[in-house]
Amino acid sequence: MPKLKTKKAAAKRFKKTGTGELKRMKAYKSHILTKKSAKRKRNLRKATMTDASNVKTMKKILPYI
Repeated sequence: MPKLKTKKAAAKRFKKTGTGELKRMKAYKSHILTKKSAKRKRNLRKATMTDASNVKTMKKILPYI
């Protein structure tokens, strides 16, 4: 059985927490920020956990994380 390759694009975007969950940054914070409120931009700064429905896929593309 050959070694599994990690998808590098995903490896750069996700980190594993101590409890084994995957942490990610929120989207929609890169451009067109003038029309977004300060409150909305402030909430987009915070990291969040990936959804449970994506866990199976994430484990497949990040075998060693």
